[in-house]
Amino acid sequence: MPAAFEELARPVLIGRSSSHFTRVTRIFAAEMRIDYSFQVVRDLMSSNAEDYGGNPALRIPVLRTSRGVWFGALNVCRELWRRSSPRPHVVWPEDLDEPLLANAQELVLQAMATEVSLIMAGMAGTSDSNAHHAKQRQGLVNMMSWLEEHAKPVLAALPPHRDLSFLEVTLFCLVTHLEFRGVLPTASYSELNRFRQQFATRASSGETSYRFDT
Repeated sequence: MPAAFEELARPVLIGRSSSHFTRVTRIFAAEMRIDYSFQVVRDLMSSNAEDYGGNPALRIPVLRTSRGVWFGALNVCRELWRRSSPRPHVVWPEDLDEPLLANAQELVLQAMATEVSLIMAGMAGTSDSNAHHAKQRQGLVNMMSWLEEHAKPVLAALPPHRDLSFLEVTLFCLVTHLEFRGVLPTASYSELNRFRQQFATRASSGETSYRFDT
């Protein structure tokens, strides 16, 4: 078997161990029992798409496979699920056809994206007094308050016979990341912390703890 084919036969995940979007895919890989190589993006200020696995959006994560390259956490998770055998019952965003669940997923992803923007703004030296920065932070606070208020009914409304849901994985990665990066204190979110503690008992959580790559 040619060496190039052997390399492609094992997926390559491109991201960072400190990234919540990357952790979403790493949790999925662990849950799907998919082996992969991990390629760290060293410089998040780089404007070279090749540093991000060819993603023109200059974002992570990216998955390189024998079928091609997949951009973004949801695309990556779907491909990892397709590679799994047997395929567990996963509840995907399109399965959330009620406003409560659909809005919860939307706000989790928006909160994750907003957190990234705040972190990157901090790295660029943007002042907290900047109007756009202040609006983003207030938006994040609002979203987390909504998620805290609705966490119990949202989780109760998920299909009971699921093995995993994209909503739960993203919510877990968001809540844990806020504290890890010191973006927003989460001690007051009792329902979200209850969920975090329960999800943290999964082996996939312990295998993917946040850390800064060296």
